[in-house]
Amino acid sequence: MASMQITEILARNAKEWPNDVALVEINPQELEKRNTTWREYSLIESSPVEAFRSELTWAEFDEKANRFANLLLTRGLGKGKRVAILLMNGIEWLPVYFGILRSGAAAVPLNFRYAADEIEYCLKLSDTDVLFFGPEFIGRIEEIAENIGENRLLMYVGTGICPTFAEDYDEQVVNFSSTAPDVHLEESDDAAIYFSSGTTGFPKAILHNHESLSQAARMEQKHHLTGREDCFLCIPPLYHTGAKFHWMGSLYAGSKAVLLKGNTPSAILSAVSQEHCTLVWLLVPWAQDIL
Repeated sequence: MASMQITEILARNAKEWPNDVALVEINPQELEKRNTTWREYSLIESSPVEAFRSELTWAEFDEKANRFANLLLTRGLGKGKRVAILLMNGIEWLPVYFGILRSGAAAVPLNFRYAADEIEYCLKLSDTDVLFFGPEFIGRIEEIAENIGENRLLMYVGTGICPTFAEDYDEQVVNFSSTAPDVHLEESDDAAIYFSSGTTGFPKAILHNHESLSQAARMEQKHHLTGREDCFLCIPPLYHTGAKFHWMGSLYAGSKAVLLKGNTPSAILSAVSQEHCTLVWLLVPWAQDIL
């Protein structure tokens, strides 16, 4: 187990516990007010749609990742390529991320607070070949579509009408095989590029290889003593290494994680109670509100 790569951990979970719940997405009853401009977005923004709960088993998680990896590979997007993710937290986020890793490409998560020019800067700096973006970002991507779309695939992930300058993720991925692609990965291969927040200038890029990710998973599980029966409540954004690496402890243990859209005290306490969460990562303001 110590030498298992990050994508192999997912495959193990799907094989050993195929019907166990891996991910739960909750949009709570107490929806936060939706703001009109991106600069006014909360750290975690609730969707304006009706409250809902959805879940993925480990087998479904694995299959989604495989379908996406096979989609990328048919487009010539494997080793040496880079795929950006600009999505709010949701149940598709992690399968997309692991699909990128399975293809051999490197994932490039982007901060959802970036302005259009910062998105363009990060895509060019990381030499990204594909951008996957959600409905919250249509306006920002439309501003720069002509600049970034000429030699770069733009793919829309979400409900509603797909913008004319992008392809529809759901329509594309459903036709691909759920079997893992035959891609040989080394621990030294590039896996992900994470950007700093850019508070003192434009964001800085940090490169992680597969060894970095698998090591993070082992250390997170060991640090928190995460077991199979634990449940991790994730509220902060998955584009950040803090949230992502904390979740990787659950991946390593094969235990459930809950992605909560909303950070009100009632939403947090309700999720902890209903999903029987045993591990919660809270920022100080949230903890003070609850206490």
